[in-house]
Amino acid sequence: MTVIQRLSDLLINQIAAGEVVERPASVLKEVLENAVDAGARAIEVQLEQGGVRRIRVADDGCGIGREDLALALERHATSKIASLDDLERVGTMGFRGEALAAIAAVARTTITSRAEGEAHAWRIDGNDRQTEPAALNQGTVVDVADLYYNTPARRKFLKSEGTEYAHCDEVFRRVALARPDVGMQLSHNGRVVHRLPPGAPFARIGALMGDDFLLHAREVQAEGGILRLTGFASLPAYSRASRDAQYFFVNGRFVRDKLLAHAVREAYADILHGSRHPAYVLFLELDPAGVDVNVHPAKIEVRFRESRAVHQFVYHALKRVLAESGAAQAGDHSASSHFASATGGIAGAAFASTSAAPSRGGAATGGAVTHFAPATFQPAGNSRPWPAPAPQQGRLAMESASRSYFDFAAGARSAATRMTTGAAPMAGSTAPLSATSLPAGDIAPPLGYALAQLHGIYILAQNATGLILVDMHAAHERILYEKLKTVLDGRPSVQRLLIPAVFSVSARDMAAAEECTDVLAGMGFEVSSAGPQELAVRSVPALLASAPVAELMRKLLEELREFPASEVVTTRRNELLATMACHGAVRANRQLTIPEMNALLRDMEATERADQCNHGRPTWTQLTMADLDRFFMRGQ
Repeated sequence: MTVIQRLSDLLINQIAAGEVVERPASVLKEVLENAVDAGARAIEVQLEQGGVRRIRVADDGCGIGREDLALALERHATSKIASLDDLERVGTMGFRGEALAAIAAVARTTITSRAEGEAHAWRIDGNDRQTEPAALNQGTVVDVADLYYNTPARRKFLKSEGTEYAHCDEVFRRVALARPDVGMQLSHNGRVVHRLPPGAPFARIGALMGDDFLLHAREVQAEGGILRLTGFASLPAYSRASRDAQYFFVNGRFVRDKLLAHAVREAYADILHGSRHPAYVLFLELDPAGVDVNVHPAKIEVRFRESRAVHQFVYHALKRVLAESGAAQAGDHSASSHFASATGGIAGAAFASTSAAPSRGGAATGGAVTHFAPATFQPAGNSRPWPAPAPQQGRLAMESASRSYFDFAAGARSAATRMTTGAAPMAGSTAPLSATSLPAGDIAPPLGYALAQLHGIYILAQNATGLILVDMHAAHERILYEKLKTVLDGRPSVQRLLIPAVFSVSARDMAAAEECTDVLAGMGFEVSSAGPQELAVRSVPALLASAPVAELMRKLLEELREFPASEVVTTRRNELLATMACHGAVRANRQLTIPEMNALLRDMEATERADQCNHGRPTWTQLTMADLDRFFMRGQ
């Protein structure tokens, strides 16, 4: 090795460029963040050849004075921080003072800027650092051409024009989502791709994520102490095969954080299974002193000082929003949220922060407790408001968890006299039992009243706004699953079988049953040996009294033999309950009576996460009268 020597400024900047400037999208990110920090209200981006040939960003921000232009291209020169205290409370997107120097070291860079109050603009060349007068309104134009022209080895690592443009487009989207108050435009090879006027957050999200996302998303609004979470999170029906529609911002900065990703994944754990991924645009706000953004030169990673509190806050806020069933407000069209009708009527659920002890569903987060405040909804066509039903409650709620679900239907037969179609029967016909008049002054429930069963699979019901279609197996599966979770938290009610269910099993299943006797007993199953390879089930959980016992037990034993008993009763408990609910739910071609169908609808309204089954499939959908009129071209 030679003696130690100082590196040249150019080499130092090129080394920094290796950390900051990975590809054209990295350049665009740094320059866009500088424009936002300058207070720009309008930003225009022009790309050529995916950004490799040229990246030009023009803004109308505060501009840079002539005396500061040369300094702006120096390494570790910045106007955004001046002390360690500033670094620990960074409120700007940029702050390291490395980006422009690193960019100028690997590309032909010019900066043209006019600060407020100056007679004209000034332009500086990134190579010779010479300034000259220029013509420009207030603001700054950064022009970066021929990326890696002086380091051809690094240029060879760049991908195709289409790939590099896609990365630039993604960076543009992130900044645009974070700042809906800033008008932004993106052009590529002379063609305008995005033209986004300033506006409300939901308008910007709709423009970039698509209206379909908003139609299948719920609005998130949660506060707890110094933490605030807003944005939109999709329902499982809008799940994706990849994570390409996941945007999480911390104090306006797009981040990829394992802690936040885990909190979101856990919130979706009960409604989204398999290899599918949710879509979301979420904004977390907190005191800048509570998050360290100086973790990586790209500033895409962060570190929270109270990581556990942040995780729990995000997890409980999302879980509460996703748990609320749109079935509870299906007929409501007066909710305050802009997308209430599109998202099941509960977009914009209110959260309140308090220091009191947690109530049911409350979540302690950083010394504060987040509670869901049930909204009061006004059903269409009626002047009397009614509160959204609380979980596990309802006018026709199950009288006892120890009774089989459909055994309860007999107690709901009085509902048959409360059904309505909202229209008089045709002349010469007799109104069916499911179409009797609603008593005066009564209010129709959100999912209305059952009309009929279609092909033994779907329930047709009428509510205040139109037609409801329900997948009865999927809906009953979710209801059973939520009830099983609640019941098995205590001592489960057991239904003894008059005649034990005896069936043959494999040797492996026989061994699993013997090893997991206590686990099965804790869930309400009394299982014993009836022969060398035969099992006898003498009791089952009361909620599953009507389930096919042999089929259910074989499936449970299949899962029990794959995992240790200790893991089954802890980390895999819900997966096991989901299996039980799936096999215990009413099957296709099971003919239901009108009271049974109405009992199912009422329980859907009172059950958390009733909009989707345990596998993430939707359980119901609404066709409004307007939808039906459009289909039949009425009024046209």
